[in-house]
Amino acid sequence: MIQVDDIVKAYGATTAVDHVSFRVDAGEILGFLGPNGAGKSTTLKILTCYIVADSGRVTVNGYDVLQESLAVRESVGYLPENTPLYSDMQVDEYLRFVAKARQIPNARIKAAIDLAVERVQIERMLKKNVGHLSKGYRQRVGLAQALIHDPPILILDEPTSGLDPHQIIEIRKLLRELGKTKVVLFSSHILQEISAICSRIMVISDGRIVADGKPEELQKQTTSRESFRARVEGPADEVRGKLSGLEGVDNVDVLNDNLGDYRIVGKEGAELGAGIFGVVKDNQWVLTSLQPEWRTLEEMYLQLTVSGAAESKAS
Repeated sequence: MIQVDDIVKAYGATTAVDHVSFRVDAGEILGFLGPNGAGKSTTLKILTCYIVADSGRVTVNGYDVLQESLAVRESVGYLPENTPLYSDMQVDEYLRFVAKARQIPNARIKAAIDLAVERVQIERMLKKNVGHLSKGYRQRVGLAQALIHDPPILILDEPTSGLDPHQIIEIRKLLRELGKTKVVLFSSHILQEISAICSRIMVISDGRIVADGKPEELQKQTTSRESFRARVEGPADEVRGKLSGLEGVDNVDVLNDNLGDYRIVGKEGAELGAGIFGVVKDNQWVLTSLQPEWRTLEEMYLQLTVSGAAESKAS
């Protein structure tokens, strides 16, 4: 479990993290989403004891990052933005070095390496020098070192950076599997990565958390006007006219005459679902589908980060 309470971190006149608070529990995969320079990496460095916050409190796996930093480090598998590798070592030598640094007992080192290697699928690379690997395989070796001591918490900064599409799919699958039993927190500025893996998204902009929730919840929260897509079996002109006359309806678009497909957009704050159903029932038409339409995740992200930046400048 990770508990963050009101942390602040400034570099000179620039506030990188501005009164950030959140909690992550076991079994959650939290995607930390934001543009470059938003404060993602700084927050992760505070959680992993690489830097110290100016104020606020952080506990990781029940340990305070200031008072019990060694216990925090033992609890966390960390992949920084710049993968921490020794390029003159062979992959198996490097992983053995990491295992010893993690104080894994000698009798368990081979099993720990074998499990980490199998998870990230780098068996063929073990006798190669790290410096000769492609960026994608270097990233996999970095993931292996984060996993080698089987920590309860994984903190990953841009974990799919440099991977090809096939490798990205494999890492997504691995993270989803790990997320069933571990706390997984990873950052990215790529929305598709976050939405494909995470059960929860937290958006940071200019050092502040501007949104936190499940993807579908965030889409609802950032949509101030209801919109429905309805398929109605009835005379097209009459259907459109009756739907347009509903209280709170701003606009009705005919998407497909032949299929009776309509988009009904409400005015701000209006609730349309019951009204649409009532009109169809009263006119004895057939409603074959009625689905709410929310902002796309891309639209949500742009709205949140732009508005977050504007609020930050205004304050």
